[in-house]
Amino acid sequence: MNQDQVLRHLRRANEVALRAASMGRHPFGALLVAPDGETVLAEQGNIDTVNHAESTLARTAADNWPGEYLARCTLVTTFEPCAMCTGTAYWANIGRIVYGASEETLLALTGSHEENPTLSLPCREVIARGQKAIEVIGPVAELETELLAPHRDFWKS
Repeated sequence: MNQDQVLRHLRRANEVALRAASMGRHPFGALLVAPDGETVLAEQGNIDTVNHAESTLARTAADNWPGEYLARCTLVTTFEPCAMCTGTAYWANIGRIVYGASEETLLALTGSHEENPTLSLPCREVIARGQKAIEVIGPVAELETELLAPHRDFWKS
């Protein structure tokens, strides 16, 4: 996936996050991108604290496409996937993860908000403990301000 595709897909994932926020959900968004790096196969906003955008999308992907195909697909997400979401992408056999902003950046923004008790466990570390390689691209510094915008006021309550 080239840099232009990464930026374009992260911006679309952010649109999904904004849609989730408009429904009163946490402002996170994720896409599943086909092996061609262009076609968006599915998109998902956050549902609640247990059904994150990334894990929900990965479960849906595993139900709809064979693992051999998903190994060539990309999960694009506004923020670094947590341990649960990374594990779900791993088990779904998704071959690449692209994220915009890090979990550390999110924690700095949310603090110890009860609805977002972040885990200090980078997705690369979760993947390193597995038995298969998953490419990880992120964070993408040039989009950080844009991706953080939906979160600035959301976590203040």
